[in-house]
Amino acid sequence: MDYKKLGEEILELVGGEKNVTMLTHCATRLRFEFNDSAKVDKQALENLPGIISVVDKGGQFQVVVGNEVQQSYRAIQKKLGFNSGEQDRDTHKKNKNKNSLVARFISVISTTFTPFIPAIIGAGMIKAILAVLVLLGILTDQSQTFFILNTVADAAFFFMPVLLAYGASIKFETSPILAMTIAGVLLHPNWSSVLTSGESLYFIGVPVRLTDYAGSVLPIIITVWIMSYVERFAEKASPSIIKFFMKPMLILLITAPLSLVVIGPIGTYLNDVVALTAESINNYASWLIPMLMGTLQPFLILTGTAWAMTPIATSQLSTYGFEMMNGPGMLASNIAQGGATLAVAVKTKNKQLKQLASSAGFTAVIGITEPALYGVTLKLKKPLIASMIGGGIAGIYAGISGLVRYAFVSPGLAAIPAFIGENPMNIIHALITIVIAFTVGFIASWLLGFEDPIEHPSSEATQNKEGFQKNINKAMVENLSSPMTGKVIDLKEVNDEVFSSGLIGKGVAIKPTKNEVRAPFDGEIVTLFPSKHAIGLRSNNGLEVLIHIGIDTVNLNGEHFTTHVSQGDSIKKGDLLITFDQKNITDKGFDIITPIVITNDIPLDIKDEIIGKNINIDDTILNVTI
Repeated sequence: MDYKKLGEEILELVGGEKNVTMLTHCATRLRFEFNDSAKVDKQALENLPGIISVVDKGGQFQVVVGNEVQQSYRAIQKKLGFNSGEQDRDTHKKNKNKNSLVARFISVISTTFTPFIPAIIGAGMIKAILAVLVLLGILTDQSQTFFILNTVADAAFFFMPVLLAYGASIKFETSPILAMTIAGVLLHPNWSSVLTSGESLYFIGVPVRLTDYAGSVLPIIITVWIMSYVERFAEKASPSIIKFFMKPMLILLITAPLSLVVIGPIGTYLNDVVALTAESINNYASWLIPMLMGTLQPFLILTGTAWAMTPIATSQLSTYGFEMMNGPGMLASNIAQGGATLAVAVKTKNKQLKQLASSAGFTAVIGITEPALYGVTLKLKKPLIASMIGGGIAGIYAGISGLVRYAFVSPGLAAIPAFIGENPMNIIHALITIVIAFTVGFIASWLLGFEDPIEHPSSEATQNKEGFQKNINKAMVENLSSPMTGKVIDLKEVNDEVFSSGLIGKGVAIKPTKNEVRAPFDGEIVTLFPSKHAIGLRSNNGLEVLIHIGIDTVNLNGEHFTTHVSQGDSIKKGDLLITFDQKNITDKGFDIITPIVITNDIPLDIKDEIIGKNINIDDTILNVTI
């Protein structure tokens, strides 16, 4: 494959040099921003030989090329020069301003809620388990054991403003500790006592609306946003000699009263309006929202707007202990996506598509739909329509039956306990929803059909594979040592569909416990990215490995990473390649999980027992078989 020529072809299909306002790249993909996205021929890009996938989300247009992305990047950059898109910069700015309100809202919600999700998932599942134990008669809701465990589960929801303050502080680039302190002010027991007494409260003569902020969402997010501006003011207003104590004092002294007197009541009002609107719709047409969610969920994922419903769902979970706005429709959509994809796996005669659809379909039924969506149904189109039909029909049943979700988890077969609660029929309705979604999605996909890709293995690919096998020095197995110390994670669990779906290659991921990457074998450095977050290696036997430290860490532009080798260097097993500052990376909201992928087209032996195991550098993680 001529990746330089591929880069030139990509540039032409995205609208040419004048349409590109920003171009960066990570270990596997080109990341574009455009003056006019309408000029981009996405379908032609997806059909272009050498393109693995095209992803348009999160404000960036991503073209997945694979391990040789740098060659395509250089070819495009050469055409762009140093002033890419400068002539149309004003047009881009106008377009950005027109579209930024929704995009910024989604970005705020996703960044704020992402660190918080594990807490409500864990808490919600404890509540689901308690419901099962009570249902089976193992516990009573009056027992002390139930009281303690229920308190554990309630904590995440009661202190939701504190947890959200952390995520919001990352988004708005302000002090997490002070943001969480302000949230603590909103939850202080003093307010509860005044609320109970019914007394009036004034601050410098201004009446304070007393509100129970436990479990609230919008007040703290708005407060932290305002606090980010207060912090900038305090930074400038505080003399350097006394800044250490004056700056935090000003932030608290200004933000806390503002939050209690103005921001909190406004945020609570908005919170109530959103909740009441959702409940009114649900009261008059209980089937409507689950149907829309079941039908449109794939598009919400594609556009990055799936986060928009999260505040409503978490608010309902906090208030009622269950939610009916998000989970039921998502359950219908996820299962239908799996059914439509597995129909493709059964019907296709293309071996590669059959393998991909089988894996992605199973993953979707479990509850993770990105591999199925990006890898199968979106490309084939008609199966995507089939999944929407299945999701919509199952969503109607979910709404009419009054299905609710008791825990914030990605709905699927793995999350069935999240639908077990006080109403014993709820789990029955969930199972019926699953059957309807899968059956309709599968049958609709089968009947609508799809254009089955014809397998044409290129002579170049064949030669590459044969060349690799000759290069393997007749070794039947090469043991790949771990380049990091940490916990081994299944690649499918990585929160990036390009890696989790196996588009780049097979392998595993590691959640590191030490801040270093070492050479897993004797060989050479094939690729070292300027952002220092990823490195490509080739062993003396021809084995090619990509090590990608973190998800989307290319956006750090090399900050918190240090390289100890250069591209083209020879390496020995155990040589130090890269060090990184895990704490600072995760504090900025980036997931440090590290995919380790074999990019050669060869069989891998991934032992089930290695998944979830804590390993050290030099421990074997993969057996590569020829």
